[in-house]
Amino acid sequence: QEDLEALIAEFQSLDAKKTQVIESSCPPPSPRLNCSFCAHPERDELILFGGEYFNGQKTYLYNELYIYHIRKNSWAKLDIPNPPPRRCAHQAAVVPTAGGQLWIFGGEFASPNGEQFYHYKDLWVLHLATKTWEQIKAPGGPSGRSGHRMVACKRQLIIFGGFHETARDFIYYNDVYTFNLDSFTWSKLAPAGMGPAPRSGCQMTPTPEGNIIIYGGYSKQRIKKDVDKGTLHTDMFLLKAEGTGKEEDRWSWSRLSPSGVKPSPRSGFAVAAAPNNRCLLFGGVQDEEEEESIDGDFFNDIYFYDIGKNRWFPAQLKGPKSERRKRRRGRQAEAEAAGGEELQLPPPQGPLEIVKEVVAEDGTIMTIKQVIPGAAEDKDRSGSEEEEEEEGGALGQPVEPCPRSSAMVAVKHGVLYVYGGMFEVGDRQVTLSDLHSIDLHRMEQWKVLLEMDPKTQEWLEESESDEEEDDDVEGAEGGEEDEEESSEEESEDEEGEQQHPAVQPGEAQAQYLARTEQYWLGLARSHMGPEAKDKKVLKVAHAMAKTFYEDPI
Repeated sequence: QEDLEALIAEFQSLDAKKTQVIESSCPPPSPRLNCSFCAHPERDELILFGGEYFNGQKTYLYNELYIYHIRKNSWAKLDIPNPPPRRCAHQAAVVPTAGGQLWIFGGEFASPNGEQFYHYKDLWVLHLATKTWEQIKAPGGPSGRSGHRMVACKRQLIIFGGFHETARDFIYYNDVYTFNLDSFTWSKLAPAGMGPAPRSGCQMTPTPEGNIIIYGGYSKQRIKKDVDKGTLHTDMFLLKAEGTGKEEDRWSWSRLSPSGVKPSPRSGFAVAAAPNNRCLLFGGVQDEEEEESIDGDFFNDIYFYDIGKNRWFPAQLKGPKSERRKRRRGRQAEAEAAGGEELQLPPPQGPLEIVKEVVAEDGTIMTIKQVIPGAAEDKDRSGSEEEEEEEGGALGQPVEPCPRSSAMVAVKHGVLYVYGGMFEVGDRQVTLSDLHSIDLHRMEQWKVLLEMDPKTQEWLEESESDEEEDDDVEGAEGGEEDEEESSEEESEDEEGEQQHPAVQPGEAQAQYLARTEQYWLGLARSHMGPEAKDKKVLKVAHAMAKTFYEDPI
């Protein structure tokens, strides 16, 4: 703990040398996770702060401030003196006061090896009009934590949950605090009723009446020494303000039982306020925990929750208008050809799973699994929802953005912006830095504003070298040249011995896989190393074999 505090102090002394505000055009931010991403309350801008990046060996923390200019589709970096210390997994909320304010609470700082954590309990405000940071020192606030949730609601910030972790232990929270934006004072609430179990990473949404909705989240508990069991929460609660006085508000918890089609259990989802008194949930991951490993199914779906109707439903893309017109005309022609007989519509489809394989620059085969929810049968849905879901399944649904967890989302003028996130391939973590948008009123199609640059993907295996650990203090860019050289040497070696077993005429894929499995297992093992788990090696071997079968180069 003392070492981490010394490291944080060292970084702060470097930040203290900044004496003037500098705003400069820049390339998009490097890949990072667990940053905050908020819409400016007055301008057509999105604000990104902080975050972390892990390259397989080392963890990097940031306190950089980036501005995305929506109309120009361009990024700028904003250097402001005396910023908050580097952090990730904090929370941010914007309010329109005095030209706009960005409030930040908590988060964590991790040691470079990712084994020690320092949890912040500080509160900061960025005055957007004057471009100045200010730390607000008020007693009685929450303890240090990350993974909590914070929203601005009726001139106060409301904080719920989160966790605190040390090298030896961890604790999850379900407490609620408010910070009054007029008096600058903290209050710990003591709501009546049975509230949510302790958790982090949940959905927290304010209602127009000043109440709070909590959905989902994640927690873990120790079941025996060095063995933890994770829980994906799928319950939903309402925190209701019962009092009428400003200082003497009474609050109470009650459980919600929403109708409709709820999201499948998951963690790492992103949430945002949506038009028409709704909130939305995007992406996430459902981990399948086994004895020695965790496999995850990643999502890129959107679910809407209608606050007034207490109802969930999956979003369906309608596709461009021209495509919809073509489909309508096609259906009319079919109906006429059938002599006016009523067409038999196919039954509702279940979830559709699409598996896509991508080969990274270093030769790693990444299998991306995308789960698209089917149009579930729901007899009592409203007309407006039917309009939104009409024709949703008829158009081939775009695969962008790819399935991911821990994406950063913001909504401005009814448009959802999704930045970055991550997915895993075996033991490798892929941190994204792409940017997509979709108009939530029209729900026609995604727009790709910024594609992921494969060159930003660096992954160093733990066993590669201990020599590089002390190098590269400033950022996650070191070792790229060495990595490129080694991958070139490997590819040259492979070229000389790349006599893959040929596909025989008329041979089915299953037959080819069975006949050549041992060969591909050996090749996958040589790529992944002796430490890789057998199940992972088998997955990669099958992926390589399928790729070669379909395109035998």
